[in-house]
Amino acid sequence: MHPSLRAKIESISERQEELGEMICDPEVVSDKARFLGLSREHAELTPVALEFAKFIELERQREEARELLEDPDMREVAQSELRELDESIAASGAELLRLLTPKDPNDDKNVILEIRAGAGGDEAGLFVADLWRMYGRFAERRGWSIDQVEFSENSAGGFKEISGRVQGRGVYAQLKFERGVHRVQRVPATESQGRIHTSTATVAVMPEAEEVDIQLDPADLEFEFMRSSGAGGQHVNTTDSAVRVTHKPTGLAVRCDQEKSQVKNRELAVQRLRSKMLEAEIERADAERAASRREQIGTGERSEKIRTYNYPQDRITDHRVSLTRHNLPGFMDGDIEDVLAALRSEDEAARMAELAS
Repeated sequence: MHPSLRAKIESISERQEELGEMICDPEVVSDKARFLGLSREHAELTPVALEFAKFIELERQREEARELLEDPDMREVAQSELRELDESIAASGAELLRLLTPKDPNDDKNVILEIRAGAGGDEAGLFVADLWRMYGRFAERRGWSIDQVEFSENSAGGFKEISGRVQGRGVYAQLKFERGVHRVQRVPATESQGRIHTSTATVAVMPEAEEVDIQLDPADLEFEFMRSSGAGGQHVNTTDSAVRVTHKPTGLAVRCDQEKSQVKNRELAVQRLRSKMLEAEIERADAERAASRREQIGTGERSEKIRTYNYPQDRITDHRVSLTRHNLPGFMDGDIEDVLAALRSEDEAARMAELAS
């Protein structure tokens, strides 16, 4: 283990021990706010301290085994024990790295999921509908809910774009690697000669930002009010309920016409504007971190084709982790967990390598 990393872990262990004594102090216990804060910090540091204690004990046992190498009668036993201890020490060191790897502060947030048709005309719009259903089925499997759905249909029964709010436990942690360009290769239903077409759709996964995440100066916001363009009958044509909000310093804009109430649409538009701004911050941080890696799984920028769905070959390929699997119908029915797990593991490994270096 690198000396600087060991020094950091030793400091954490000392702090954990100090906190353990502090939360037993009657004076601290009587101060509820302070007690809760210190208890929370103690709980966060305890896994690292316990693993480091295990690591130190394994090192002690290894030193004892090395001493036995001097005894000819015990050498064979000591060599076998040393091999096992070396493996255990390596595993414990890896676990310490994992525990120290910074967690994404947005992982527990709900998300705003947006899918837009790219190249491919009507077929791209049908692919958008397929992806939306795929994520919807995956959300059902996880016990999540999707609401605040807005969409713009195309003439072929697909969508030019569709968006919604996904709520549940660890939604962003699961879906954040889906952002980017998805590519489909298949024969469209309207293709009479059986030719394979390639179409694309862009997926955006934005953590739902709260006011504490992104603070907006009202003076920087410009609101426009217009008639809704969605379904809704006569009410839509007679009420300026749709709202478009623009953040003047950045030019980011969001339009919302989901609700009949202009006030509600204004609130939702500002909420989504915050989420877009938080997403931009995350993408900048991702790009900076990726630039410092020798090897990277991808920056997550939307210009990347992250995955290909090949229908004739019944194949899904995720280009970031060079992972290929079959059973495309099952995948499109929401059975995507194994690919998401591979992406999470790759990202965690990259973060750990960055920490170790």
